[in-house]
Amino acid sequence: MNPNLEQLQPYPFTKLQTLKEGLQTVDKPHIALSIGEPKHAPPEFVSSEITQHLDKLTAYPLTKGIEPLRQTIASWLCQRFQLTQVDADTQVLPVNGTREALFAFAQATVSPGSKVLMPNPFYQIYEGAALLAGAQPHFINCVAANDFKPDFASVPSSVWQQCELLYICSPGNPTGALLHTDDLKQLIKLADRYNFNIASDECYSELYFDETSPPLGLLQACEEIGRTDYRRCVVFHSLSKRSNLPGLRSGFVAGDSELLQRFLLYRTYHGCAMPLPTQYASIAAWQDENHVQKNRALYREKFSSVLEILNGCLEVQQPQASFYLWPRVDDGERFAKALFQEQNITVLPGAFLARDNTGLNPGRAYVRIALVATLQECLDAARRISAFCR
Repeated sequence: MNPNLEQLQPYPFTKLQTLKEGLQTVDKPHIALSIGEPKHAPPEFVSSEITQHLDKLTAYPLTKGIEPLRQTIASWLCQRFQLTQVDADTQVLPVNGTREALFAFAQATVSPGSKVLMPNPFYQIYEGAALLAGAQPHFINCVAANDFKPDFASVPSSVWQQCELLYICSPGNPTGALLHTDDLKQLIKLADRYNFNIASDECYSELYFDETSPPLGLLQACEEIGRTDYRRCVVFHSLSKRSNLPGLRSGFVAGDSELLQRFLLYRTYHGCAMPLPTQYASIAAWQDENHVQKNRALYREKFSSVLEILNGCLEVQQPQASFYLWPRVDDGERFAKALFQEQNITVLPGAFLARDNTGLNPGRAYVRIALVATLQECLDAARRISAFCR
């Protein structure tokens, strides 16, 4: 067996199940706000595209994906992030959701003994990817004093010198914090100085509140400094959150053509080509923005209504983007446990999403609340949380 498997921690939801074991709860309908799994209705036209192309299940799909899908993704990137050009042949690679790709990218690009840097709290795939690649995770705390952005200035030059890969997540999971243009440009300079690559997880980029001000992306920062080859930079996008299609397992990686060429080689051996019906359905999803705008409107309504109820009960504010609330509750595990017992609501302790680092677990005093349930369920949950806190 791979000895690095012994370093993996249980997944956050495994820890949550352990926390809840044996607890008695009240006779109220259970409301799950712990998992970031979209519950809004997926677009019907995507399902239709799948059924229309079921005959293509008789053919092996190419790992690189079909050209119309890559062209559609390239066009979407250019329109969404004001990019001059994205080469659909060399700078785009379809993948089976960002989770698989974020993990695999480290296996293809990181050498044993190096360091992989990541925010803290974080999406646990980053840590597992680093460990199973034989690398050492280095955590960068995200605290309120820094607007929940990673404190990159706290990283010593000796750590940057050992770094081969930096994971960033903007909008951030779980905090919803955004990295801005200056942040991204500074990271690109650091990548050049210390010779590492940047993997930007942007799967929440289409869940924002101001239609006139969408979150920026890493490739957009590259464009602004004239780096149209996107050297050292790759971005990861998904239809899961944008289009309420988590079960489609469809996303893409885009950016540095040299990195993607090597990643394609890895994936060819990995055997993870996207089924052709999924590719055609993905084309339809990426080409349509109407359903995405309606999706954002649903989240805006939920955040507005829920925060109005929670005002004065919890130390919480609307995130800059994403569908999470990140309230401070002093002890996240104790809060989650008592809330489940007294109100039959499940939220995720922030400590399960973070690691002890420099004497601090930056998630310990928080819980993550995913506003993914229906509006009525979210309102019911907010009222129960308010009663619980009062």
